[in-house]
Amino acid sequence: MNNTTINSTNIEIDTNNNQIYLIGLINYLNKTISQFGLGIIWIVGNIGSIFTCIVFSQPAFHKSPCAMYFFASSFSQFFVFNFALLTRMLQFGYNIQIVNTVFWFCKIRYYLFYVFVAVSRYNIILASIDRYFASSREALRRQWSSPKIALRLIIGNVLLWIIIYSQVLIFYDIHNGSCSPQPGSYGTFFSIYISIDSGILPLSIMLIFGLLTVNNVRQNKRLIKPSIANIYDGPVRVSRVSKKDTQLYRMLANQILLFIVLNIFNPCYLLYQASTIYTLKSPLRRAVELFINNASYILIYLGFALTFTNFIVSSGMFRREFQQFIQTKILRRPPLNITPVETPVRSVSTSDARNRNNLNKEKL
Repeated sequence: MNNTTINSTNIEIDTNNNQIYLIGLINYLNKTISQFGLGIIWIVGNIGSIFTCIVFSQPAFHKSPCAMYFFASSFSQFFVFNFALLTRMLQFGYNIQIVNTVFWFCKIRYYLFYVFVAVSRYNIILASIDRYFASSREALRRQWSSPKIALRLIIGNVLLWIIIYSQVLIFYDIHNGSCSPQPGSYGTFFSIYISIDSGILPLSIMLIFGLLTVNNVRQNKRLIKPSIANIYDGPVRVSRVSKKDTQLYRMLANQILLFIVLNIFNPCYLLYQASTIYTLKSPLRRAVELFINNASYILIYLGFALTFTNFIVSSGMFRREFQQFIQTKILRRPPLNITPVETPVRSVSTSDARNRNNLNKEKL
C-alpha cells in the first residue's frame, strides 16, 4: 500500500515537473518570437509603410481613388507598427509591463490599436468596393469611383472607428495583472464582436466585391474585345481597362489574399476564447493559449508588413515609381528613362470601328 502511494506521488511529481518544463519552454518561445519576430516585422513594416506612402503620393497615382485608399491604409499601418506592435514587443519580448500596470495606458493602448488596425483594414475594403464600381459597365456606377468620394470615405472611415471603439476607453481595465475587457457578459460580447469585425465581416465583404469585380472585368472583355482596325486615323484599340487599372486590380487581389491567409487565425482564436471564458484552465493551458493569442496578432502585423512587398511584386508601375524616387530623391541622379505605362491610344466603340471599316470598303 505504501509502495503504491509512493509511486503515485512520484508520478504526480514527474507530471508537475514536465508541466513546469513545458510552461517554461512555451514562455521562452513566446519571448524569443516576440523579440526577434516582432523586431524584424517592426523594421520591415516601418520602411515599407513609409515607401508605400511616398510612392502613392507621386503624380502617377494622384487621380486614382484606389491609390488613395492604399495610401490611407499604409499611413494607418505606420501608427500600428510604432504604437501597437512596439508595445506588444516590449510586453512579451522584454517583460516591460506598462500595459498591464498603468491604468490609463491600458485603455489608450488598446483603443488606438483597434482604431488604427480597423482604419487600415477597412481602407482595403473600400478599395475593393471602388474597383467594383470602376469596372462597372454602367456610367452611373462608375461615377462612385472618384477622388472626391474616396477622400470623403477615408475621413468617414477614421471618424467611424474612433466612435465605435470608444467603448474600449470605458470597458477595458486591468484584471489579475492583465489589460483586458471587463469580465462577464461584456467580455463575452467583445470577443464575439471583435471576431466578427476583424474576421468574418471584412473577409465576406472582400470576397463578395472581389468576385463582383472579376465578373465585371470578364464581362467587359467579352463585350468589348481589344481589336486593331486600319482606319483613317491609324490604329484604334478598343479597350476599357487601362494597364494602370489592371495593375491596381492585381495589387488589390494579392492584398486581399494576403489578408485572408494571415488574418483568419485571430478571429478563430477569439471565438474559442469567448466560448471558454468561464472554463477552469490549468497553468499549462493558459500558457499555450497566451502563446497562440500572441502568435495570432503577430500574423496580423506580418500581413501589414508585407504590404510593400506585395505592391512591389504585383505592379510594374509601382516598381518604376519607386525606382524613380530612389534615383532622384535619394541618389540625387537624373530620372531614369522609363517607357510610360500607358501609351495614349484613342478608344472608340465597337460600332464606330465597324462603321469606319464599312466606309473604307465602300470607297475601295
